[in-house]
Amino acid sequence: MKYLFLMIPILALIGCGKESHQTELETKNIPKAPRKKLAKAKNPTPTKDNFKPAEKKPIPSGAFVNTLGMPFVPVLGTDIQICIWETRVKDYTAYAAGNQAVDGDWKKPFQDRLKQTGTHPVVNVSWNDAKAFCGWLTKMELEVGKLKVGQRYRLPTDAEWSVAVGLNMETGNSPRKKAKGIKGVYPWGKEWPPPKGVGNYDESLKVDNFEHTSPVGNFAANAHGIHDLGGNVWEWCEDKWRLTSSHRVLRGASWVGFKSELPLGLLLSSNRSIDIPDGRRAWLGFRCVLARE
Repeated sequence: MKYLFLMIPILALIGCGKESHQTELETKNIPKAPRKKLAKAKNPTPTKDNFKPAEKKPIPSGAFVNTLGMPFVPVLGTDIQICIWETRVKDYTAYAAGNQAVDGDWKKPFQDRLKQTGTHPVVNVSWNDAKAFCGWLTKMELEVGKLKVGQRYRLPTDAEWSVAVGLNMETGNSPRKKAKGIKGVYPWGKEWPPPKGVGNYDESLKVDNFEHTSPVGNFAANAHGIHDLGGNVWEWCEDKWRLTSSHRVLRGASWVGFKSELPLGLLLSSNRSIDIPDGRRAWLGFRCVLARE
């Protein structure tokens, strides 16, 4: 199984307004669960016995590609350009190489039981870690002239993420109020259950053949040319869950889920989850945007 029991502390709070107080120590000291052989992860090519993934699109023409090879595309209705995929292990490796103070948990997700390559999304990174990465990348690219004065990398806001996934008409004055507000709309469309090949989700859905994370961009992009806005890893956003909360917003769901929650809105485009700013989990990653401010 994809360690379904690990999501219970986070998913229990969705829809009920309660906040997670799971500690990093509690997450790291999880009991070892029976695990499958990683044959799927080692050979992720779909076969006729599971599914044929949707056709992948190349990097959109005109995309801004930075020094790390991260492509950014504009999103109509926002003032940002957004990376077409989640920040990769190889991107974070470049950051950590020159920053000795970077927490090393990203190197050994699930205590080294989750195997990744450079093109997988980096996980076990907190909101604070993701912000530090964006700051480092901004400073470095301003120095080499890749960015212009006034440009910077940051996390997407909750509202920007919604526009990127195709939600332009949400109501509510906080992410908490907007959560699950639009029913029946998913990153892949309006079909339920999700059709095969739409993303990397919990194994109970039988839509992909990855036991854990999948390489970024492995599944087809949406209309904006953006990949993995559903599944693979939950993505940190800039916003607080609500004004009086310290918890930060997560969007998009991940490779692991809680089966009984799946029909109840876990995978809705409008769904949100939350975690503490220094929370590091094997299902949490992030995506960068490029803004002019």
